[in-house]
Amino acid sequence: MTRDRFNPKRTLLPMDQVGRMRPALDELAGRVRYGGNPEHKRDPGDFRLRPPHAAGRPRKTLCDDAGITKRAAALELLREGFRRGLVDARFERGWPLMVWAVAPDGTPLEATWESVGCYHGYPMPENDPFREEILEQWRLRRD
Repeated sequence: MTRDRFNPKRTLLPMDQVGRMRPALDELAGRVRYGGNPEHKRDPGDFRLRPPHAAGRPRKTLCDDAGITKRAAALELLREGFRRGLVDARFERGWPLMVWAVAPDGTPLEATWESVGCYHGYPMPENDPFREEILEQWRLRRD
């Protein structure tokens, strides 16, 4: 079963604002933390998370399927999303509500704000219409 509804409020920070916010984004990249969510992990062990309920959540995408099985790799992708300016235009307490990146295998990833400076991420479902925008911007927003 796949999701058929996605957050319509997601908006990438415009490129002209990324340049102006570069120092702040780089500073946030250095301070960000990865919290994680066991519902997006087949094996949540390295993420120091408890496994989800045995039945799981069939609509959740798994980081394992995008080749992300280590907390350090998830954190580095989150930081790279900040560095490239792939952040939501909406901020809460100085942090963007969402951050995007692309896994080494080409899977677009989305991270959601959990608390101040902490996010959990997951692969974007294949039917998410925002996927193509993230893939294109990932290529365009290289340093």
